[in-house]
Amino acid sequence: MEQDIKSKIDEACRTAEEFTKLYYKAIDKQRYMISKLYLDTGILIWNGNGIVAKDQIQKFWMDLPASDHSTTTLDAQPVTGAAVGNQPTFLIKVSGQVKFQDKPSKPFNQNFLITAVGDKWKIVSDCFRVQEALDSTT
Repeated sequence: MEQDIKSKIDEACRTAEEFTKLYYKAIDKQRYMISKLYLDTGILIWNGNGIVAKDQIQKFWMDLPASDHSTTTLDAQPVTGAAVGNQPTFLIKVSGQVKFQDKPSKPFNQNFLITAVGDKWKIVSDCFRVQEALDSTT
């Protein structure tokens, strides 16, 4: 049992590295292809704004200014249970810096829930948040 969990964690970490490289390359350089990474019913929560369905997510990203993401931390874990059936499913947590067009870089956090569909990984849920400093006067 312990070896089985270790191998699933190792697989989650390897998959997370490969997947995030593909994802951020698509977001920064090939946005026209981003819908291919989401389930048809995928969900994106972007700074508190909810977008549902891969075609709407594609449109949302196409309307944003050009970006450049650099990641500094990456973690992943397997998700098991009745909710995900028998297909491999992973929770991926990423943090880093993002720069939009002529704006200064800002830190961001992003969480993905991805699942295997055939031999491809698809995003079930994606939650992105730019990290803004709290106003200390409130």
